[in-house]
Amino acid sequence: MKRILPVLAALLALASQAAAQDWPVRAVRLYVSQAPGTSPDITARYLADRLAKLWGQGVVVENRAGGQNIPGAQAAARAAPDGYSFFYATTAAIVSNPVTFKALPYDPVRDFAPVAMIAKSPMVVAANPSIAAKTLAELVALDKAAPGRLAAANEGARTFSGMMGQLLNQTTGMRLLQVPYNGVAPAIQDTIAGRTQVVLVSSAALLPFLKRGDLRPLAVSAGKRVRGLEDVPTLAETYPGFEYVGWFALFAPTGTPAPIVQKANRDVDKVLNDPEVAQRLFDLGLVNEGAGTPEQLNEFLRAERTRWAKLASDIGLEPE
Repeated sequence: MKRILPVLAALLALASQAAAQDWPVRAVRLYVSQAPGTSPDITARYLADRLAKLWGQGVVVENRAGGQNIPGAQAAARAAPDGYSFFYATTAAIVSNPVTFKALPYDPVRDFAPVAMIAKSPMVVAANPSIAAKTLAELVALDKAAPGRLAAANEGARTFSGMMGQLLNQTTGMRLLQVPYNGVAPAIQDTIAGRTQVVLVSSAALLPFLKRGDLRPLAVSAGKRVRGLEDVPTLAETYPGFEYVGWFALFAPTGTPAPIVQKANRDVDKVLNDPEVAQRLFDLGLVNEGAGTPEQLNEFLRAERTRWAKLASDIGLEPE
């Protein structure tokens, strides 16, 4: 019996690898935890179209929006681990929700297998052009001259941009009045209209408004300067260690056969390295460095969990 078990295991592994070679043989579903028309949805649909052409099978985007990404993450976690359901996840769903909620109906570590990094989206500190600040240093000086008079729009106190806004105040000594909105679009529009003077949201969301001159970029949150915004300094240049970026990554429900995870990773990397795709992601304000490997994504996530736990601790955020 002891001799038979290794043989059976080897046969099962060979069968799994053979199945992966033929995969997919039917439509694949991408769960997106954001609403249609948002940056994650736009990029997910673009990627889905490209993968559909590569695979010769449909790739269906299913939006499960709202609730701080929880409904979408929960649906993806409960999907069958058969290689036909994936989660197009955001930073919030995987690493920031665990530090802002006491309990979640899914476990970001146990319920998902990392597949591929899609792209990163640095945060941008931008100002209404009417205010007398063309640099971050000038914004700090302007705020300190009249503490609390400038207002900064964000997506909500317990969202990525809300937490970043609190950290920005703490790091720079500013007292920007943090104004939470229900979503990124109204936060941007109110800053353009002058009801708030500063906004801190993702480069993907801001890029069209920066290009038109509706808003003035002052700093980015990435560790290095961002292509397309090369003239905009990083926060880390003045405040070492201030390096936080949003990102989109592909995950599979835990238990999805490893050969399928590996094939999906290779195919996503092939798509991301297509020059036309790379240019499109760049036009959307995203940083594309290829898919990496599932193992590299797993290591990245370990570092991100530590980073976000520290951020929450630094700003005194208690989970609710």
